[in-house]
Amino acid sequence: MLGILKTHPELRPYESDLKLRMDLYRAKKRQLLPRGKTLNSFANAHKYFGFHRLKDGWVYREWAPGADQVFLTGDFNDWHWIDTPLERLDNGCWEVFLPGDTLHHGSKVMTIVKNGDHLSQHLPLYTRRAVQDWQTGSWCCEVQDDTEKYPWTDKDFVLDEPPLIYEAHVGMATEEYRTATYTEFADNVLPHVKDGGYNTVQLMAIMEHPFYASFGYQVSNFYAPSSRFGTPDELRYLINKAHEMGIRVLLDVVHSHACPNTLEGINLFDGTSYQFFHEGGRGDHSAWGTKCFNYDKPEVLHFLLSNLKYWMEEFHFDGFRFDGVTSMLYHDHGLGVAFSSLDTYFTMNTDVESVTYLQLANELIRQVNPRALTIAEDMSGMPGMCEPVKDGGIGFDYRLGMGLPDLWIRLAKDYRDEDWRLDMIWKELTFRNAPTIAYVESHDQALVGDKTMIFRFADAAMYDQMEKDTHTLVIDRAIALHKMIRLLTLAAGGTGYLNFMGNEFGHPEWIDFPRPGNNNSYHYCRRQWSLMKNPNLKYQYLNKFDQDMIRTARDAHLFSEAYPELRWIHEDQHVIAFERAGLLFVFNFDPVNSYTDYPIPVSQAKDYQVLFSTDDYWYGGFGRVHHDRVSALDPELEGPHVRLYLPSRTATVLKAVED
Repeated sequence: MLGILKTHPELRPYESDLKLRMDLYRAKKRQLLPRGKTLNSFANAHKYFGFHRLKDGWVYREWAPGADQVFLTGDFNDWHWIDTPLERLDNGCWEVFLPGDTLHHGSKVMTIVKNGDHLSQHLPLYTRRAVQDWQTGSWCCEVQDDTEKYPWTDKDFVLDEPPLIYEAHVGMATEEYRTATYTEFADNVLPHVKDGGYNTVQLMAIMEHPFYASFGYQVSNFYAPSSRFGTPDELRYLINKAHEMGIRVLLDVVHSHACPNTLEGINLFDGTSYQFFHEGGRGDHSAWGTKCFNYDKPEVLHFLLSNLKYWMEEFHFDGFRFDGVTSMLYHDHGLGVAFSSLDTYFTMNTDVESVTYLQLANELIRQVNPRALTIAEDMSGMPGMCEPVKDGGIGFDYRLGMGLPDLWIRLAKDYRDEDWRLDMIWKELTFRNAPTIAYVESHDQALVGDKTMIFRFADAAMYDQMEKDTHTLVIDRAIALHKMIRLLTLAAGGTGYLNFMGNEFGHPEWIDFPRPGNNNSYHYCRRQWSLMKNPNLKYQYLNKFDQDMIRTARDAHLFSEAYPELRWIHEDQHVIAFERAGLLFVFNFDPVNSYTDYPIPVSQAKDYQVLFSTDDYWYGGFGRVHHDRVSALDPELEGPHVRLYLPSRTATVLKAVED
């Protein structure tokens, strides 16, 4: 019996489907790997293809099985298109040797492909640096000398803690009206991440993409870090510095689809539509306008698996957040599907080739780095997503709790907070079939047309009512709920946590990249750090609260227990309390009523010490909660209870005192 059926007995009716998946996975490994070979030894396409410096010159290789001829052009031959042909090798490969110093680090080149009577121009498939002429908009490849090795100092970096993720976009990381750099992020933002207690940075939009406003989700050059933010070595500097600070770095990897562009992309590289992608409608993503990979093709697996290894070896990424996993898993990309029964996951709609690829990807990643983390962006709740591959699972460490931000947005938009149902909130927070990264809002929730969570509550009042000496009902409510929602989500919602850059201090408004529709404005494509640093504004309160919340979670090893234990819930009084990892969390969501000597049942007959409250002065509260010890031994109550003062719209965190 597969191991997944022991941990998830509800899947036993689908045993034949799960065995089929494992049969396909093993068959694909037999196809790819000769006897004794591993995925780690297979995934080396980047070490063969592309440009490589030799002792006596350079070699350039491509995979273009549909091409009739392939040429290299560039500044080295004055851009004469057909002066430098490549020689056809076996299996659709092409090669040219360029003697001596024909090329150098930074040489600008392009590839010309002839298919029938058609000549087309492309960036090489394994481009490691794609640069754009900002005046003409044209792209080209800059050759990188791979004999020059970066002086890494992170050999001894190890981090085994559950992830507390600071999701970030390098380009948005400046307050100025421009694109920030890798170096600026390393020097200016990483110290803030460290001070905040986060142990993981998740970098978005690193893989090169021609359209900045795509947020990095239309990748054109899979082996090239975005040149908008600087050079590859400057990205290495960022990651090396993060490791020196004890922070792991995850790459937001996009293998779910590809940019349809042909010049600055891989589409139609050899003149055929099926080199990397499915033919016909299956090769086109109906909602995103992008191309869909053929994960059954060995050469495509070679390209994608090698890409994962490349980012880990060349840049020392500590793992990946896989984008668009739901889109990969289903032929209809999961669009409009409710996923309300297990039958949904075991039908002809499931793309088993994608399942196999994700299994192979997770196996490879652990072979390269056994401590690497992988996170699936899957809203479907595919069973076995985070079960080991050997047991019949897909092999991820975590999935994103994508239903949680939807919950908070729905409550904020459609209900008064006095009408929130705590039992419904609790069920959504704790109903999970896999290790889950909990979050209130990522970048997705604040993209143009939407807004940050605090801005939903405060709206225009944030523009003129955030001074510390100003108190209004709108802002007081917004700040209180901002803190309570985050604390509740962190404490009960998963086994990891994520926050998007700036939201920890209540960044207002929304995210909108410069584009023709907004006159290429950077106004909403930056982070206003000065709001947090201004001693007269309340953003400081929110940042301080987030720091203490995150540090408390780390100190208590909060995620060492998979689930919180509910101790009390009272719908009419809007009170909920639970314990996890030795901490007691008590929330009073009532907007008006405060409760004196409110009895909360607890697990230990000890004194409990208040660690902090969302109502503390230094978090922008009213200081109504005293930090005195309270005894759980009350002769008037059966079993251990603590009696607490629960002010309205306040959460309090306590810990049992060890005598």
